[in-house]
Amino acid sequence: MICLNDIEILAPVGSIEALYAATENGANAVYLGGKLFNARQYASNFDRNELKKAVEYAHIRDVKVYVVVNILLSDKELKDAIEYITYLYNIDVDAIIIQDLGLASIVKEILPDLDIHASTQMTINNFMGVKFLEELGFQRVVLARELSLKEIDYIKKNTDIELEGFIHGALCVSYSGQCLMSSILGGRSGNRGRCAQPCRMPYTLVDMETGKTISKELEEKYLLSPKDLNTIDYLYDIISSGIISLKIEGRMKRPEYVATIINNYRRTLDRVIKEKKSVDVSEKVKKDIKQAFNRGFTKGYILGDYGRNMISIDKPNNKGIYLGTIVKKDNKFMYLKLEDSLNKGDGIEVIYSNKKSKGMIVNKIYKKNKLVDTANKGDLVKLNKLKGVNSNSIVYKTSDVKLLEKAKNSFTQESEKKKIKIYMALNIEINNPIILHIWDDKGNYVEVISKELVEKARKVSLNKEKVKKQMEKLGGTPYYIDSININLEENAMVSYSVLNKIRRKGISELNKKRGILNNRIEVNREDMIIKTEKALDFPGNKIKDEDKRISIKVTNFEQFSKLNIDKLDRLYLNFTEGLSECIQEVKNKNKEVYFSTNRILENKDFNKLEATFRNIDLSQIDGISVSNVGTLKFIKDKYDVKIHCDEGLNIFNSKTVKFLKDYGVGSVTLSPELKLNQISDITSKNKIKYEAIGYGYLPLMITKYCPLSLIKGCDSNNYCDKCQLKELYGLRDRKGMVFPFNRKGKTTLIYNSQPLMVLEHLDSVYNEGVNIIRLDFTIEKNNIKDIQNIFFDYINNLVSMKEVKEFVSNYKQDTSITKGHYFRGVI
Repeated sequence: MICLNDIEILAPVGSIEALYAATENGANAVYLGGKLFNARQYASNFDRNELKKAVEYAHIRDVKVYVVVNILLSDKELKDAIEYITYLYNIDVDAIIIQDLGLASIVKEILPDLDIHASTQMTINNFMGVKFLEELGFQRVVLARELSLKEIDYIKKNTDIELEGFIHGALCVSYSGQCLMSSILGGRSGNRGRCAQPCRMPYTLVDMETGKTISKELEEKYLLSPKDLNTIDYLYDIISSGIISLKIEGRMKRPEYVATIINNYRRTLDRVIKEKKSVDVSEKVKKDIKQAFNRGFTKGYILGDYGRNMISIDKPNNKGIYLGTIVKKDNKFMYLKLEDSLNKGDGIEVIYSNKKSKGMIVNKIYKKNKLVDTANKGDLVKLNKLKGVNSNSIVYKTSDVKLLEKAKNSFTQESEKKKIKIYMALNIEINNPIILHIWDDKGNYVEVISKELVEKARKVSLNKEKVKKQMEKLGGTPYYIDSININLEENAMVSYSVLNKIRRKGISELNKKRGILNNRIEVNREDMIIKTEKALDFPGNKIKDEDKRISIKVTNFEQFSKLNIDKLDRLYLNFTEGLSECIQEVKNKNKEVYFSTNRILENKDFNKLEATFRNIDLSQIDGISVSNVGTLKFIKDKYDVKIHCDEGLNIFNSKTVKFLKDYGVGSVTLSPELKLNQISDITSKNKIKYEAIGYGYLPLMITKYCPLSLIKGCDSNNYCDKCQLKELYGLRDRKGMVFPFNRKGKTTLIYNSQPLMVLEHLDSVYNEGVNIIRLDFTIEKNNIKDIQNIFFDYINNLVSMKEVKEFVSNYKQDTSITKGHYFRGVI
């Protein structure tokens, strides 16, 4: 059972002002990013000097600092990343948050006492994944947002590592770390901190067979835009499940937002801890949280919200609070019947014809033809008219000036609100220096001796009250004196300036003590560079022409039946229907066959996987392909088979490959976000088989949510049988591009609108050190054999480049294609 007093509120910090806001309003820890290597590159973030000051500021006030280094890193970036992490280590950062497995392995090798937390970008959604990271040396895992309380409880009972979970703020519709939509559509990779948020754009739900809109209600709607998570009513349930760190999203948000959200969660959690049960949350608290920012609220997967309850289909940004309806208008004014208070300086948004909207800051409020600063619920007020607004238009208050002022005052007042108790003792004796002792409840102790000697008073001597008054002048510091012991010799005299100087020096020394929490010995930057170079120095493996091979992955038996088994080297089977017979057919042709596991496996899915393997002869298969670290550990622990690591593991550098190779992996699929020269950097090291995707509709999102759940009558529990690959649906964007999606198990896969095809450039890919080119068949029903034939024949010099170009030209008459990132890369 978790000790309730150990529960941590973890605040988002995107600026120094947000740090002040979080600290002053009760955060136990903050997470923030530097200027590089973090997944919120569009936040203000901190330069190195600002990071150092931020850590000192937070530590003095008993707040921990976690720095995000949570993006995928190329080989050329690893040295700089380690140099940066060395700096973080030396300034006493409490932990770093990591996505990249290769980076994590280097950090554990050269800085073993630095705590590392697994980013939610690692897609850790099952207990085997948590165990994998626990064994690797992680101290904490930020769990996938898709987990329920029951699943979290199961993980906690089967692991000892700290668990962190999101409790408030924006949600990703895709499993974090498994979204390529921003990357593929615009080159801005979410795995690299540059997400352009295409999920917040409008889409139309269509039938892929006919191209027709399925529902007028879901035409040009925000079908992939989740509401914001809000769990303030359920904190006791969440911490009872095993979550020790309550994470609030919002590094892109203004500091007033941080102040408001942290303050209300802090006060609510304190009540939960005190009463050791769920508590009622006041309507005032709920209203303030809603006013701070909301896209509508959901309890999230953690508390059982699915489908329509998750998605804000009409609006992708801040909704504010309902303020009232425009009852009439004239040439100059619009008349608003208030359902909530309105203040001069508030922001409002008016929703008028065709769901269009306009916003403004209210600078004049008229009530009964008199200018007022405030109006209340029930009042009829007139405001300067917005063009296009009609009677019956709905009005929302998107910002509340009084709430913002209250929030700002909580962290910008001259005197700090959050005060730390300290103790003092002074010894003041004639002809001796003053000796000041200061200590706190954490065992920090300083002793300061004045340079000046205490004199014998000529006329007026000191008294204890005067000394105490001077020592209590702690304005501008985070301290207050709980008790002070003064040993003052009779007739002793010293100037107030000396007392002030020794007090300031004592507080400065105490700040230094409190600013260092981890008691590390500073590491030498040059030594770390040498260690890093050594960690990155391992032998190469350039391939020969005869090593060129082709692999194919199919997702159903119908696709398998259309293959020519003679024209492939390795086959991945991602289905169970007739599995044994398919395996036998492939082995009869003396070809490699791998069983391909799904990217997302929940805790109970491992039992289903075991059942699948019991029904086949494992000695007949060449290996198992895995797409997450939980499945990797599960297969490694239970089965003596070759392991292939697929694209879901986001393999982006040679150190990740080396780690996987040392773990027992025999081949890997490289990230589809890599450029050719980055592939070369990887393949020039590690003797392992490298695979790259040469054809396929790349999955842009893998999500627990299903867009079909928005249709009235569709089972709202998000797990209905209707979606199980029986029909193909699509999401049409504003440009007319249609992204197919289907449902497999408990996940929806949304694919790119056009397939990746690098048929004309296969030599370029092979020449960078790739051993195997893979063809992925996912949603295809036709052209499977034709695509297989042309790739295999070209690889084996059975057709000419002219014939290849003719094939591609004919193919493009029906279907546009993309070359992916091989030639353009991502930012």
